[in-house]
Amino acid sequence: MNYDLTPEQNILKESAHKLLGKECPSEYVREMAEDEKGYTEGLWKKMAELGWMSLLIPEAYEGSGFNFMDLSVVLFEMGYYCLPGPFFSTVVQSGLTILEAGSDAQKKALLPEIADGKQKLSLAWLEKEGIYTPSGIKLIAELEEDNYVLSGTKLFVLDAHVADTIICVARTDKAEEGISFFLVDANTKGLKVDLLDTMSGDKQCRVVFDNVSVPKDNLLGDLNKGWDALEKVLLMAAVAKSAEMSGGGEKVMDLVFPYAKGRKQFGRPIGAFQAIQHHCANMLTYGDTIKFLVYNAAWKITEGLPYAMDAAICKAWVSDSARSLVALGHQIVGGVGFMEEYDLQLYFKRAKTAGQMFGSADYHRELVAREMGL
Repeated sequence: MNYDLTPEQNILKESAHKLLGKECPSEYVREMAEDEKGYTEGLWKKMAELGWMSLLIPEAYEGSGFNFMDLSVVLFEMGYYCLPGPFFSTVVQSGLTILEAGSDAQKKALLPEIADGKQKLSLAWLEKEGIYTPSGIKLIAELEEDNYVLSGTKLFVLDAHVADTIICVARTDKAEEGISFFLVDANTKGLKVDLLDTMSGDKQCRVVFDNVSVPKDNLLGDLNKGWDALEKVLLMAAVAKSAEMSGGGEKVMDLVFPYAKGRKQFGRPIGAFQAIQHHCANMLTYGDTIKFLVYNAAWKITEGLPYAMDAAICKAWVSDSARSLVALGHQIVGGVGFMEEYDLQLYFKRAKTAGQMFGSADYHRELVAREMGL
Protein backbone atom coordinates (compact mmCIF):
# COMPACT_ATOMS: atom_id res chain seq x y z
CA MET A 1 0.00 0.00 0.00
CA ASN A 2 0.96 3.64 -0.43
CA TYR A 3 1.27 5.37 2.94
CA ASP A 4 1.30 8.87 1.45
CA LEU A 5 -1.84 10.83 2.21
CA THR A 6 -4.08 11.66 -0.71
CA PRO A 7 -4.70 15.33 -1.61
CA GLU A 8 -8.14 15.09 0.04
CA GLN A 9 -6.62 13.62 3.22
CA ASN A 10 -4.00 16.36 3.31
CA ILE A 11 -6.79 18.94 3.15
CA LEU A 12 -8.58 17.18 6.02
CA LYS A 13 -5.37 17.08 8.04
CA GLU A 14 -4.54 20.73 7.44
CA SER A 15 -8.05 21.97 8.22
CA ALA A 16 -8.17 19.89 11.41
CA HIS A 17 -4.73 21.09 12.48
CA LYS A 18 -5.70 24.70 11.84
CA LEU A 19 -9.04 24.60 13.64
CA LEU A 20 -7.84 22.66 16.68
CA GLY A 21 -4.66 24.69 16.92
CA LYS A 22 -6.85 27.76 17.33
CA GLU A 23 -9.83 26.36 19.25
CA CYS A 24 -8.25 23.60 21.37
CA PRO A 25 -5.09 24.91 23.06
CA SER A 26 -3.85 23.14 26.17
CA GLU A 27 -5.62 25.71 28.35
CA TYR A 28 -8.93 24.62 26.83
CA VAL A 29 -8.08 20.96 27.49
CA ARG A 30 -7.38 21.71 31.15
CA GLU A 31 -10.56 23.76 31.45
CA MET A 32 -12.72 21.00 29.95
CA ALA A 33 -11.15 18.41 32.24
CA GLU A 34 -12.55 20.38 35.18
CA ASP A 35 -15.81 21.26 33.45
CA GLU A 36 -18.69 18.87 34.19
CA LYS A 37 -19.92 18.93 30.59
CA GLY A 38 -16.44 18.45 29.12
CA TYR A 39 -16.86 20.30 25.82
CA THR A 40 -18.31 23.49 24.35
CA GLU A 41 -21.16 23.76 21.88
CA GLY A 42 -19.26 26.38 19.90
CA LEU A 43 -16.40 24.05 18.99
CA TRP A 44 -18.82 21.16 18.40
CA LYS A 45 -20.72 23.25 15.84
CA LYS A 46 -17.52 24.27 14.07
CA MET A 47 -16.48 20.62 13.81
CA ALA A 48 -19.91 19.76 12.38
CA GLU A 49 -19.64 22.58 9.84
CA LEU A 50 -16.38 21.09 8.60
CA GLY A 51 -18.18 17.76 8.10
CA TRP A 52 -16.26 15.79 10.70
CA MET A 53 -19.38 14.17 12.15
CA SER A 54 -20.35 12.90 8.71
CA LEU A 55 -17.01 11.40 7.66
CA LEU A 56 -18.02 7.74 7.98
CA ILE A 57 -21.64 8.23 6.98
CA PRO A 58 -22.51 7.24 3.39
CA GLU A 59 -23.99 9.86 1.09
CA ALA A 60 -27.23 7.86 1.01
CA TYR A 61 -27.70 8.88 4.66
CA GLU A 62 -26.69 12.54 4.13
CA GLY A 63 -23.07 11.94 5.07
CA SER A 64 -19.80 12.82 3.35
CA GLY A 65 -19.08 9.25 2.25
CA PHE A 66 -15.45 9.31 3.35
CA ASN A 67 -13.70 6.22 4.70
CA PHE A 68 -11.98 4.92 7.82
CA MET A 69 -8.56 6.05 6.63
CA ASP A 70 -9.89 9.59 6.25
CA LEU A 71 -11.32 9.43 9.75
CA SER A 72 -7.96 8.24 11.09
CA VAL A 73 -6.28 11.35 9.66
CA VAL A 74 -8.68 13.59 11.60
CA LEU A 75 -8.35 11.47 14.76
CA PHE A 76 -4.57 11.87 14.56
CA GLU A 77 -5.01 15.65 14.83
CA MET A 78 -7.54 15.25 17.63
CA GLY A 79 -4.97 13.20 19.55
CA TYR A 80 -2.29 15.79 18.78
CA TYR A 81 -4.37 18.44 20.55
CA CYS A 82 -5.98 16.19 23.22
CA LEU A 83 -9.44 17.17 21.97
CA PRO A 84 -12.09 16.59 24.67
CA GLY A 85 -15.77 16.02 23.98
CA PRO A 86 -18.23 13.43 22.66
CA PHE A 87 -16.84 13.04 19.11
CA PHE A 88 -15.43 9.57 19.69
CA SER A 89 -18.50 8.25 21.49
CA THR A 90 -20.88 9.69 18.91
CA VAL A 91 -19.13 9.29 15.57
CA VAL A 92 -16.84 6.31 16.15
CA GLN A 93 -18.51 4.06 18.70
CA SER A 94 -22.18 4.83 18.05
CA GLY A 95 -21.92 5.68 14.36
CA LEU A 96 -20.10 2.45 13.58
CA THR A 97 -22.60 0.46 15.66
CA ILE A 98 -25.53 1.88 13.70
CA LEU A 99 -23.74 1.24 10.41
CA GLU A 100 -22.95 -2.34 11.38
CA ALA A 101 -26.19 -3.35 13.10
CA GLY A 102 -28.98 -0.93 12.17
CA SER A 103 -31.72 -1.51 9.63
CA ASP A 104 -32.01 0.79 6.64
CA ALA A 105 -34.89 2.63 8.29
CA GLN A 106 -32.89 3.13 11.48
CA LYS A 107 -29.90 4.40 9.52
CA LYS A 108 -32.11 6.88 7.68
CA ALA A 109 -33.51 8.10 10.99
CA LEU A 110 -30.28 8.32 13.00
CA LEU A 111 -27.30 8.89 10.74
CA PRO A 112 -28.38 12.26 9.26
CA GLU A 113 -28.81 13.55 12.82
CA ILE A 114 -25.26 12.49 13.65
CA ALA A 115 -23.91 13.95 10.40
CA ASP A 116 -25.40 17.36 11.22
CA GLY A 117 -24.09 17.32 14.77
CA LYS A 118 -27.65 17.43 16.12
CA GLN A 119 -27.46 14.12 17.99
CA LYS A 120 -24.89 12.97 20.53
CA LEU A 121 -24.82 9.27 21.32
CA SER A 122 -22.93 6.89 23.54
CA LEU A 123 -22.37 3.13 23.50
CA ALA A 124 -22.88 1.35 26.84
CA TRP A 125 -21.46 -2.16 26.79
CA LEU A 126 -18.75 -2.82 29.41
CA GLU A 127 -19.78 -4.08 32.86
CA LYS A 128 -18.08 -4.55 36.22
CA GLU A 129 -16.48 -7.89 35.29
CA GLY A 130 -14.57 -6.11 32.53
CA ILE A 131 -14.85 -9.17 30.28
CA TYR A 132 -14.57 -8.68 26.53
CA THR A 133 -16.66 -11.75 25.67
CA PRO A 134 -20.43 -12.35 25.41
CA SER A 135 -20.44 -13.81 28.92
CA GLY A 136 -19.50 -10.36 30.23
CA ILE A 137 -22.88 -8.95 29.19
CA LYS A 138 -25.12 -9.40 32.23
CA LEU A 139 -27.56 -6.53 31.81
CA ILE A 140 -30.90 -8.13 30.96
CA ALA A 141 -33.58 -6.96 28.52
CA GLU A 142 -36.90 -8.76 28.99
CA LEU A 143 -39.86 -8.39 26.65
CA GLU A 144 -43.02 -7.33 28.43
CA GLU A 145 -45.91 -6.86 25.99
CA ASP A 146 -44.71 -4.14 23.55
CA ASN A 147 -41.71 -2.98 25.56
CA TYR A 148 -38.32 -4.28 26.62
CA VAL A 149 -37.37 -3.70 30.25
CA LEU A 150 -33.64 -3.19 30.86
CA SER A 151 -32.03 -3.83 34.24
CA GLY A 152 -28.36 -3.63 35.12
CA THR A 153 -25.31 -1.34 35.22
CA LYS A 154 -22.77 -0.28 32.60
CA LEU A 155 -19.38 1.21 33.43
CA PHE A 156 -16.85 3.47 31.69
CA VAL A 157 -19.47 4.72 29.23
CA LEU A 158 -17.94 7.59 27.28
CA ASP A 159 -19.83 10.90 27.45
CA ALA A 160 -23.11 9.33 28.53
CA HIS A 161 -23.83 12.43 30.65
CA VAL A 162 -24.29 14.57 27.50
CA ALA A 163 -25.72 11.92 25.17
CA ASP A 164 -29.20 12.34 23.72
CA THR A 165 -29.39 8.60 23.08
CA ILE A 166 -27.52 5.70 24.67
CA ILE A 167 -27.04 2.48 22.72
CA CYS A 168 -27.26 -0.23 25.35
CA VAL A 169 -25.84 -3.71 24.81
CA ALA A 170 -28.09 -6.18 26.62
CA ARG A 171 -28.64 -9.89 27.06
CA THR A 172 -31.86 -11.05 25.40
CA ASP A 173 -31.25 -14.81 25.44
CA LYS A 174 -29.57 -17.29 27.79
CA ALA A 175 -27.42 -18.58 24.93
CA GLU A 176 -23.92 -17.12 25.24
CA GLU A 177 -24.19 -14.90 22.18
CA GLY A 178 -27.81 -13.86 22.78
CA ILE A 179 -26.87 -10.17 22.71
CA SER A 180 -28.88 -7.26 21.29
CA PHE A 181 -28.65 -3.46 20.96
CA PHE A 182 -31.27 -1.04 22.25
CA LEU A 183 -31.73 2.68 21.63
CA VAL A 184 -32.48 4.35 24.94
CA ASP A 185 -33.51 7.99 25.19
CA ALA A 186 -31.37 9.70 27.82
CA ASN A 187 -34.46 11.10 29.53
CA THR A 188 -36.12 7.71 30.02
CA LYS A 189 -37.44 7.04 33.51
CA GLY A 190 -35.20 4.74 35.55
CA LEU A 191 -32.00 5.73 33.72
CA LYS A 192 -29.31 7.21 35.95
CA VAL A 193 -25.93 8.56 34.77
CA ASP A 194 -23.05 9.39 37.12
CA LEU A 195 -19.66 10.80 36.15
CA LEU A 196 -16.64 8.78 37.26
CA ASP A 197 -13.38 10.30 38.46
CA THR A 198 -10.74 9.73 35.79
CA MET A 199 -7.03 10.40 35.66
CA SER A 200 -7.09 12.24 32.33
CA GLY A 201 -10.27 14.23 32.90
CA ASP A 202 -12.15 12.45 30.13
CA LYS A 203 -15.84 11.93 30.81
CA GLN A 204 -16.54 8.28 31.59
CA CYS A 205 -19.78 7.38 33.29
CA ARG A 206 -21.62 4.78 35.30
CA VAL A 207 -25.02 4.18 33.71
CA VAL A 208 -27.66 2.42 35.80
CA PHE A 209 -30.72 0.92 34.10
CA ASP A 210 -33.36 0.49 36.81
CA ASN A 211 -36.25 -1.27 35.05
CA VAL A 212 -35.90 1.06 32.09
CA SER A 213 -38.73 0.46 29.63
CA VAL A 214 -38.09 1.03 25.92
CA PRO A 215 -40.44 0.36 22.98
CA LYS A 216 -39.92 -2.85 21.05
CA ASP A 217 -39.14 -0.73 17.99
CA ASN A 218 -36.04 0.57 19.78
CA LEU A 219 -34.30 -2.72 19.19
CA LEU A 220 -31.33 -1.77 16.98
CA GLY A 221 -30.86 -4.41 14.31
CA ASP A 222 -31.82 -8.04 14.78
CA LEU A 223 -32.68 -9.73 18.06
CA ASN A 224 -29.85 -11.87 19.51
CA LYS A 225 -27.53 -10.92 16.63
CA GLY A 226 -25.61 -8.09 18.24
CA TRP A 227 -22.37 -9.73 19.32
CA ASP A 228 -20.78 -10.09 15.88
CA ALA A 229 -21.44 -6.43 15.17
CA LEU A 230 -20.10 -5.38 18.58
CA GLU A 231 -16.86 -7.33 18.02
CA LYS A 232 -16.29 -5.48 14.74
CA VAL A 233 -17.09 -2.12 16.30
CA LEU A 234 -14.69 -2.67 19.21
CA LEU A 235 -11.85 -3.65 16.87
CA MET A 236 -12.44 -0.60 14.68
CA ALA A 237 -12.71 1.60 17.77
CA ALA A 238 -9.39 0.17 19.00
CA VAL A 239 -7.74 1.26 15.73
CA ALA A 240 -9.43 4.66 15.94
CA LYS A 241 -8.17 5.15 19.49
CA SER A 242 -4.70 4.10 18.31
CA ALA A 243 -4.88 6.85 15.67
CA GLU A 244 -5.53 9.34 18.48
CA MET A 245 -2.56 7.98 20.42
CA SER A 246 -0.40 8.32 17.32
CA GLY A 247 -1.23 12.02 17.16
CA GLY A 248 -0.49 12.36 20.86
CA GLY A 249 2.91 10.74 20.36
CA GLU A 250 3.69 13.19 17.56
CA LYS A 251 2.89 16.11 19.87
CA VAL A 252 5.11 14.69 22.63
CA MET A 253 8.03 14.56 20.22
CA ASP A 254 7.30 18.14 19.15
CA LEU A 255 7.49 19.15 22.81
CA VAL A 256 10.54 17.12 23.81
CA PHE A 257 12.95 17.30 20.86
CA PRO A 258 13.24 21.13 20.87
CA TYR A 259 13.72 20.96 24.64
CA ALA A 260 16.61 18.50 24.21
CA LYS A 261 18.22 20.85 21.69
CA GLY A 262 17.78 23.98 23.79
CA ARG A 263 18.27 22.85 27.40
CA LYS A 264 21.92 23.13 28.41
CA GLN A 265 23.90 21.26 31.05
CA PHE A 266 27.67 21.45 31.56
CA GLY A 267 27.89 24.05 28.82
CA ARG A 268 26.19 22.13 26.02
CA PRO A 269 22.67 21.03 24.97
CA ILE A 270 21.51 17.87 26.72
CA GLY A 271 20.78 16.45 23.27
CA ALA A 272 24.53 16.15 22.80
CA PHE A 273 24.68 13.42 25.45
CA GLN A 274 24.46 9.87 24.20
CA ALA A 275 21.78 8.75 26.68
CA ILE A 276 19.46 11.55 25.57
CA GLN A 277 20.19 10.78 21.91
CA HIS A 278 19.20 7.16 22.47
CA HIS A 279 15.97 8.22 24.18
CA CYS A 280 15.11 10.51 21.27
CA ALA A 281 15.90 7.79 18.73
CA ASN A 282 13.69 5.32 20.60
CA MET A 283 10.86 7.86 20.76
CA LEU A 284 11.03 8.38 17.01
CA THR A 285 11.08 4.61 16.46
CA TYR A 286 7.98 4.20 18.62
CA GLY A 287 6.26 7.08 16.84
CA ASP A 288 6.94 5.77 13.34
CA THR A 289 5.96 2.18 14.11
CA ILE A 290 2.76 3.37 15.78
CA LYS A 291 1.86 5.38 12.70
CA PHE A 292 2.69 2.47 10.38
CA LEU A 293 0.50 0.00 12.28
CA VAL A 294 -2.39 2.48 12.52
CA TYR A 295 -2.29 3.20 8.79
CA ASN A 296 -1.99 -0.49 7.96
CA ALA A 297 -5.04 -1.45 10.05
CA ALA A 298 -7.05 1.57 8.89
CA TRP A 299 -6.25 0.72 5.26
CA LYS A 300 -7.41 -2.88 5.75
CA ILE A 301 -10.69 -1.65 7.24
CA THR A 302 -11.15 0.87 4.43
CA GLU A 303 -10.51 -1.71 1.71
CA GLY A 304 -12.91 -4.23 3.23
CA LEU A 305 -10.12 -6.74 3.82
CA PRO A 306 -9.90 -9.04 6.88
CA TYR A 307 -8.59 -6.80 9.63
CA ALA A 308 -9.03 -8.61 12.95
CA MET A 309 -5.36 -9.56 13.35
CA ASP A 310 -4.07 -6.22 12.06
CA ALA A 311 -6.36 -4.30 14.44
CA ALA A 312 -5.25 -6.44 17.40
CA ILE A 313 -1.55 -6.10 16.51
CA CYS A 314 -2.05 -2.36 16.17
CA LYS A 315 -3.74 -1.87 19.55
CA ALA A 316 -1.36 -4.23 21.36
CA TRP A 317 1.69 -2.38 20.08
CA VAL A 318 0.28 1.14 20.39
CA SER A 319 -1.02 0.63 23.95
CA ASP A 320 2.50 -0.20 25.14
CA SER A 321 4.51 2.00 22.78
CA ALA A 322 2.57 5.22 23.30
CA ARG A 323 3.16 4.96 27.05
CA SER A 324 6.83 4.15 26.49
CA LEU A 325 7.21 7.11 24.14
CA VAL A 326 5.75 9.53 26.68
CA ALA A 327 7.78 7.98 29.51
CA LEU A 328 11.00 8.59 27.57
CA GLY A 329 9.86 12.16 27.02
CA HIS A 330 9.55 12.55 30.79
CA GLN A 331 13.04 11.11 31.25
CA ILE A 332 14.41 13.81 28.97
CA VAL A 333 12.43 16.74 30.33
CA GLY A 334 12.70 15.72 33.97
CA GLY A 335 10.54 16.85 36.88
CA VAL A 336 9.06 19.86 35.12
CA GLY A 337 7.22 17.48 32.78
CA PHE A 338 4.98 16.34 35.64
CA MET A 339 3.87 19.83 36.59
CA GLU A 340 0.24 20.62 35.78
CA GLU A 341 1.34 23.78 33.98
CA TYR A 342 3.45 21.76 31.51
CA ASP A 343 1.66 20.09 28.61
CA LEU A 344 3.59 16.82 28.67
CA GLN A 345 1.59 15.49 31.62
CA LEU A 346 -1.62 15.78 29.57
CA TYR A 347 -0.27 13.25 27.08
CA PHE A 348 1.00 10.91 29.78
CA LYS A 349 -2.52 10.73 31.23
CA ARG A 350 -4.14 10.30 27.81
CA ALA A 351 -1.73 7.52 26.79
CA LYS A 352 -2.31 5.67 30.06
CA THR A 353 -6.10 5.91 29.75
CA ALA A 354 -6.32 5.17 26.03
CA GLY A 355 -4.08 2.13 26.41
CA GLN A 356 -6.77 0.40 28.47
CA MET A 357 -9.71 1.33 26.26
CA PHE A 358 -11.14 -1.35 23.96
CA GLY A 359 -8.75 -3.90 25.38
CA SER A 360 -5.30 -3.66 26.91
CA ALA A 361 -2.11 -4.73 25.16
CA ASP A 362 -2.29 -8.17 26.81
CA TYR A 363 -5.88 -8.67 25.68
CA HIS A 364 -5.02 -7.85 22.08
CA ARG A 365 -1.96 -10.09 22.15
CA GLU A 366 -4.34 -12.91 23.07
CA LEU A 367 -6.48 -11.98 20.06
CA VAL A 368 -3.42 -12.14 17.84
CA ALA A 369 -2.58 -15.60 19.18
CA ARG A 370 -6.16 -16.71 18.54
CA GLU A 371 -6.00 -15.42 14.97
CA MET A 372 -2.77 -17.39 14.57
CA GLY A 373 -4.65 -20.55 15.56
CA LEU A 374 -2.83 -20.95 18.89
